[in-house]
Amino acid sequence: MSLKICKSFLKSFVALVFFSVYAWASHHHDLNGTWKLVPTRSEFGGEPALQMGTVTINDRERNITISRNFTYEGVNQSVSYSSSIDGKQNSSIHEGPAFKTKAKWDDNVLKVTSTQDGMTTVERFKLSGDGSMMLTVDRPGHRTETLFFERQ
Repeated sequence: MSLKICKSFLKSFVALVFFSVYAWASHHHDLNGTWKLVPTRSEFGGEPALQMGTVTINDRERNITISRNFTYEGVNQSVSYSSSIDGKQNSSIHEGPAFKTKAKWDDNVLKVTSTQDGMTTVERFKLSGDGSMMLTVDRPGHRTETLFFERQ
């Protein structure tokens, strides 16, 4: 094989790898933004239904921030809670000795694993075919929750 053909092949290969990596990483930014809960599409796995909720995701240069705000309303009570994580992809964030959380990309799914008092919860954020965001929550001793969100 001539040197000219080898150089041409090498340039083509490098370009293909570069654009493949760029296309793969760009999908991670598709989840960036604020998402509003659609309770009527969501399955709460037997847990009290959420009436309102937002999730804000910002993935910038492998640093991931996720903020969640939810409101439960039941008989004679209303409970709101908010949580947020911010850190480098795949780094562990500790809040005291009993709580640890980690966010990382698993293909086009943003996976957040949190451990508190030996119990591990896994949240998976991904885009649905219709452009909504789907969040599945797996917790020990509970059925899977599947929540749908629309972009605000």
